[in-house]
Amino acid sequence: MITVAIANQKGGVGKTTTAINVSTALAAAGWRTLMIDLDPQGNASTGIGINAADRESSSYDVLVDRMRVAQCTMPTSIPNLDILPATVDLSGAEVELVGVEDRADRLKQALATAPDYDVCLIDCPPSLGLLTLNALTAADTLLVPLQCEFFALEGLSQLLQTVERVQQRFNPDLGIIGIALTMFDRRNRLTDQVSEDVRSCLGKLVFETTIPRNVRLSEAPSHGVPALIYDHACAGSRAYMALARELIGRLPERRKAA
Repeated sequence: MITVAIANQKGGVGKTTTAINVSTALAAAGWRTLMIDLDPQGNASTGIGINAADRESSSYDVLVDRMRVAQCTMPTSIPNLDILPATVDLSGAEVELVGVEDRADRLKQALATAPDYDVCLIDCPPSLGLLTLNALTAADTLLVPLQCEFFALEGLSQLLQTVERVQQRFNPDLGIIGIALTMFDRRNRLTDQVSEDVRSCLGKLVFETTIPRNVRLSEAPSHGVPALIYDHACAGSRAYMALARELIGRLPERRKAA
């Protein structure tokens, strides 16, 4: 299983939307996919159709109580896609783990005994705290959704510094598989300027696919389904399918053949 963390400490950049729709696209392509909701808000769980009342176990139980991943995952309505949901209890996990010696390795240890999936995507909270640190320590690589606005560029530099520190202390093999430009609006000149700046600085690390501002992407979570199912023909769904194809092209050969 290859593990991809989807992280950016800035909120509202499309992390959860990206996690839901890329996971759905990978599952539709035949990949056995696990999505981990590591955000106490639990939006990825809600957006995939898992009601809060139905979440008997969660990522909190895996991190704090050391329950096995297999005990806490739930099937979704999408074939090949399971989810490890989040509950509000997760908001207290950082405090409860602060004195634990292996607090940064909890998720990595849990995934070592996880069921046999092809790929795992982790939806991280909008912070660089202990939950995100667990995700980066457990991940093989990092996908960064980046909103096309000025402040997002400042946040990106901070995230890249965090990645370097994680590589030095916890996970020397952590890489960045790509940066996905989200909420792209061609009518806005600033959007084009930010896109040009990011591509000039980071080159091929930036995915060719850009995710547009699209009302269907915003509507889908309220119906408990990914946008790819809510309206597979909308511009946002087509963009996420293209992003998933690019992602598959960047994953290791052994996984592409799986």
